[in-house]
Amino acid sequence: MVFAGGDATLQVEVADTASSRAEGLMGVESLGVDEGMAFVFGTLDDGTFWMKNTLIPLSIAFVGDDDRIVTILEMSPCETDTCPQFASDAPYVLAVEANAGWFERKGIEVGDTAELVRTDD
Repeated sequence: MVFAGGDATLQVEVADTASSRAEGLMGVESLGVDEGMAFVFGTLDDGTFWMKNTLIPLSIAFVGDDDRIVTILEMSPCETDTCPQFASDAPYVLAVEANAGWFERKGIEVGDTAELVRTDD
């Protein structure tokens, strides 16, 4: 993932199937400093995210079909059956999770661009 015109890069695992998006980062005990997960949807979506069985605090950025970030939220781990839901302010085609505070530390804000750049390695 490249953000804000190339100013920040995040190495992501891609979740582009229903099952991989449902599992997300559940059970993951740590992420590298500049690592995360990209949830890729084929069309505009407005579903919510939650942190059920997610062990680490995360930030999430929702990206619209114009490659602009529409929402950034901070999410806390949840190991109970009732977990908060996290919703975007607008429909999105991509959601990106990183370590808590990553977007703020990198100076990434709503309105900045985000591009998923796939590599062969």
